[in-house]
Amino acid sequence: MKKRQNISIFPLLIVGVFLLFASSCKEDEENVQTSVNPTNGKTTAVFNNSISYGTMTDQDSNVYKTVTIGTQTWMAENLRTTKYNDGTSIPIVTDDDQWEALKTGAYCNYKNTTVTDTIATNGRLYNWYAVNTGKLAPAGWHVPSDEEWITLTTYLGGDSVAGGKLKESGTSHWNSPNITATNETGFTALPGGYRTNYGIFTVIRDLGYWWSATEDSTNNAWHRYLNNDSGNAYEYYEVKEAGMSVRCVKD
Repeated sequence: MKKRQNISIFPLLIVGVFLLFASSCKEDEENVQTSVNPTNGKTTAVFNNSISYGTMTDQDSNVYKTVTIGTQTWMAENLRTTKYNDGTSIPIVTDDDQWEALKTGAYCNYKNTTVTDTIATNGRLYNWYAVNTGKLAPAGWHVPSDEEWITLTTYLGGDSVAGGKLKESGTSHWNSPNITATNETGFTALPGGYRTNYGIFTVIRDLGYWWSATEDSTNNAWHRYLNNDSGNAYEYYEVKEAGMSVRCVKD
């Protein structure tokens, strides 16, 4: 005769309660992040699922993915803060003439959009005067110098191939052909566009521009740009009144 086994349901109840609690905590955390900043969790960027990302939070309660590449840790999303790290607001300037006349820090959204999904994905555009305050990046982070951009591209094999390794793959956000884009680094570079010093918005989906903290001259500063037609990472300078994306690197 087989002995009847008594199966206790108590451990099953404990497991069930734990799973319910964990799920509730996750939902609460997501709800808190969204309520603190409505762009959190709204990005449509296509990240590299094989990469182990970290996270960081800026002074505006934006939460970003981060990624370590070589000896550097970078933001894996474009900056979208509306505040400096001392808590003061960065002026938003939508008027073309006002933008052209600026000699102080400011930001804008591409074509002055207010769509949270678009802002969450592409970030915001800043003039170099905002970068030069030294207060744009969150505490513990900074806007990279030109030398730090060189460190990144050199680690990836040089400017002629680094762009493809940095760009988000596919054509969800980049226009075709998005040559050699593998995003093997997890950097997930996006073509967030550009605002000229005359205030005109242009080249979204074709090019992405990122400021460095390094001045070239009284009128210009260094930046990097990537495009959909090559795997290059280009180093160039631009007038300080231009609006570009920003990525920060960890101190």
